[in-house]
Amino acid sequence: MSLPATPAPNVSVEVRDLRKSFHGKEVLKGISLQVPPGGIFVIMGPSGSGKSVLLKHIIGLLEPDSGEILIQGESIRSPDIRDRYRMAMVFQSGALLASLTVGENVGLYLEEHQLKPPGEIVAIVARKLEDVGLKGEEDRMPNELSGGMQKRVAIARALVVEPQLILLDEPTSELDPVMAVRVGQEILKLKSRTQATSIVVTHDRNLAFGIADRLAMMMEGRILFVGGPDEFDRNPDPRIQNFIHAELPRPNHSPRPQTRP
Repeated sequence: MSLPATPAPNVSVEVRDLRKSFHGKEVLKGISLQVPPGGIFVIMGPSGSGKSVLLKHIIGLLEPDSGEILIQGESIRSPDIRDRYRMAMVFQSGALLASLTVGENVGLYLEEHQLKPPGEIVAIVARKLEDVGLKGEEDRMPNELSGGMQKRVAIARALVVEPQLILLDEPTSELDPVMAVRVGQEILKLKSRTQATSIVVTHDRNLAFGIADRLAMMMEGRILFVGGPDEFDRNPDPRIQNFIHAELPRPNHSPRPQTRP
């Protein structure tokens, strides 16, 4: 595999009637989706709805019981699909190697596969870290970084292969609200800097509506609805409205009535 000097065109993704069971429990129940090339497609829904399992099928980490996934109209079961379409995934945990520096983590794939000479790898790593707002952080260790910075390092690592398709699994999980917003901003910046198609899985409603060109609502292994952010606001399905507008009731802080002596 060799890397082009400039990003390749983005790709489309189609999921057809995908089904998957674990230990007799059906997790994906006939999922069908069409993700257009370019832009950010968000799959949102509550925890345990099968979102991450779907993402792992798209990247090829899991095999479906039935159904099909197509990249640019070609099945990912095709033996040479990985050679023709570059895909990268940012895992929920970030999955950084604790024994390597930030720079070594980002450049690991290029070095292990000897895709570029060492000096060029250093330059590529520096550019990708700058793309995610981490210029000059190459020599720090992962445990020296905040959770939000670790997520951005994981994104930089995915970008070194100039992916046509990038998958992000719960990119704001375990982050405080300020860091979650920062990661969302970086995802939006990547949209303007690259041509990659992005698929983001999240239960973070603020992130979903803040970055998505199109969204899919997933619950209990099924897709309930696909549309733009405005279409979700108008959708009358109570399951969708309950999810996107759920909030705790505010406590009543009115002063207690005075008792008469």
